[in-house]
Amino acid sequence: MHIVDGALSGEVLIAGGAVAVAGLVQGLRHLPLEKIPATGMLAATFFVASLIHVPLGPSSVHLIMNGVAGLILGWAAFPALFVGLLLQAVFFGYGGITVLGVNAVNIAMPAIVAFLLVRPFLQHSQGRSSFVWGAIGGGLAVALTTIMVALSLWLSGDEFLPAAQLVLVSHVPVIVIEALLSGATVYLLCKVKPELIREYG
Repeated sequence: MHIVDGALSGEVLIAGGAVAVAGLVQGLRHLPLEKIPATGMLAATFFVASLIHVPLGPSSVHLIMNGVAGLILGWAAFPALFVGLLLQAVFFGYGGITVLGVNAVNIAMPAIVAFLLVRPFLQHSQGRSSFVWGAIGGGLAVALTTIMVALSLWLSGDEFLPAAQLVLVSHVPVIVIEALLSGATVYLLCKVKPELIREYG
């Protein structure tokens, strides 16, 4: 789901960078000291999960887990996911530095949308309903990320339209898998550490 350096137009890079800065500022405003351990944990979860790439035709797919980050951290998911992307770009060459802003927006903004739309229902859910809302949040975040990545490519030129279509089609299985994993993760957290869901955000 990482877009590489050189694939996007200057206009898309500038717009993505500007939105990323705004998202980071807002995220840091919603990052009190007591939330830092959970933020670090979820940044590490994203970092590791998205390192495992599964080849699929000329491309590859990987887990993201941005939905879980959004449901737990709220706006603080933005700096958490940004740090994960930055470390991946610096140490492993995934994505790149010039596209860091766009990649951050494509992955973090859907996490925020999941927080805003799903978290209110999740906070009052118990038992199996927590699994359902967690799955909805996780699947929604990855679906939106897929659409935003495809849109970023398409806005950079019609020559990227086949790549954008490939991104949309190849990530359908990932959306399903992420939904199930996110639902299971949220269900477990509601059982063993419910304050992560009830208090943060």
